[in-house]
Amino acid sequence: MSYEFDTTIERSNLMKRIHSKDTKVEIMLRTALWQKNVRYRKNYSELPGKPDIAITSKKIAVFIDGEFWHGFDWDNKKNKIKSNRTYWIPKIERTIQRDIDNTRKIEEMGWIVIRFWEKEVKHNLDECTNKVLDVINTYENRR
Repeated sequence: MSYEFDTTIERSNLMKRIHSKDTKVEIMLRTALWQKNVRYRKNYSELPGKPDIAITSKKIAVFIDGEFWHGFDWDNKKNKIKSNRTYWIPKIERTIQRDIDNTRKIEEMGWIVIRFWEKEVKHNLDECTNKVLDVINTYENRR
């Protein structure tokens, strides 16, 4: 995948169509969990970073991170950004650091944090659902 930008106007119009919550993959995972009788809160504002899914009864926070915005394989990908590097590279690196900080803060609050890449959910929905269920079962066995 190339991250070359055509023009600022075209890129701007493309970015406007990207949603930060209720994305297709978030809805896919939420639906799968709901069908397994897992009840949750979405975009839970009481935790740092507003987890996409928060299973409050078990203290489990789930994030689904977009590959570009959250820096998947960043060391390789950042070299492929051709335009506006002085903007995008620091922006994505701040996001990566913020994700690390938020994960640490949430874990310090006694929660378990699960992070999925968007493509993991899209291509391996059952595996992602089962991972969340496994963490729930582990929580219940600790009680």
